[in-house]
Amino acid sequence: MKLTPLLLATLLLSPLANASDIMLHNPYARATPPNAATSAVFVDIMNHSENDRAIVAATTPAAGKVELHDVVHEGEVMKMRQIEQIKLPAQSHTSLKPGSLHIMLFELTKPLVEGESIEVEVTYASGETQKFKAPIKKVMSGMKHHH
Repeated sequence: MKLTPLLLATLLLSPLANASDIMLHNPYARATPPNAATSAVFVDIMNHSENDRAIVAATTPAAGKVELHDVVHEGEVMKMRQIEQIKLPAQSHTSLKPGSLHIMLFELTKPLVEGESIEVEVTYASGETQKFKAPIKKVMSGMKHHH
């Protein structure tokens, strides 16, 4: 059976059509002091599809190791913990923000300087990937515990 170029293109690009149902808004990475080994990436995510989705991994050339994290409250103490996935329910909004869900960057290749940006790629449970640019910003108040 011969595949026409249009059919072939449709088959090859179909995973990208699903990724376009996920909209990433206002991404940014936390600026670091000169010798810091870690930072984090935050972003607002809209899942416009009819299906639940999940981010299962992330990568960036700016870090040697990248993990998905959440912050849990145990009494008066906030603890970060690695999680297997960030769930994106159908037709919903999920915020990755300081003190909550985020993408944690370890083993930074260089300090993250305000005004610059980094490339980030997320991988969904379906195997699809999506790249975005995260401007580097100073973030302070969001990490404090509010009563």
